[in-house]
Amino acid sequence: MILDLNAEQNAELPEKGRLLFAQSCDFMLGVANLKQLPDYALPEFAFIGRSNVGKSSLINALTGRKNLARTSVTPGRTQELNFFNLGNKIRIVDLPGYGFANAPVKTVKRWHDMIYAYLQGRPNLSKVFVLIDSRRGIGAKDLEMMQMLDDAAVSYQLILTKSDKVSSSELEKVKASCAAKAAKFTACYPYIDVTSSAKGEGIAELRGDIFFWSNL
Repeated sequence: MILDLNAEQNAELPEKGRLLFAQSCDFMLGVANLKQLPDYALPEFAFIGRSNVGKSSLINALTGRKNLARTSVTPGRTQELNFFNLGNKIRIVDLPGYGFANAPVKTVKRWHDMIYAYLQGRPNLSKVFVLIDSRRGIGAKDLEMMQMLDDAAVSYQLILTKSDKVSSSELEKVKASCAAKAAKFTACYPYIDVTSSAKGEGIAELRGDIFFWSNL
């Protein structure tokens, strides 16, 4: 749902998003330092969240590919900025998870600095999606990331993941709590997508949001 569209326009977005994501999607490259970044030719959509929040699963669900983005039970497995090309229309960027439970301090700092530099200096970055586990809500590390995005003046939107793991009443509570906390951040878009990669819930709506923000 896009807040500045009317109901009819919003209703059209899921189909437009479906057509966008029906195109081929391929892994481009993993970026370990900023010199390796690709050109600015396509709009980019970056996904970030705590380790094991479900980033890779969500990217796989969006693109309809089971193993496009690698999933792992090991926190900190994604150690590069992974770029995926969707039909030469947009790029999906899988950023390293924060929390970094099993990573050395120096590695954490390197990831943090690289992520901040990417977020702050990427002119074709259309939107950052900050993923929040529906079972936990916004935690201290999430607030740190949201503040970093605010400081970098980067537009971002919250996405609740794993919505199938909680009851509908619990989901409404965590969504309301997230909305209240997000309202304190200037760069946070005032709408929260609710998704379940396992059940496919919210995937069509998120595809539609991405189509809208891509200005295709």
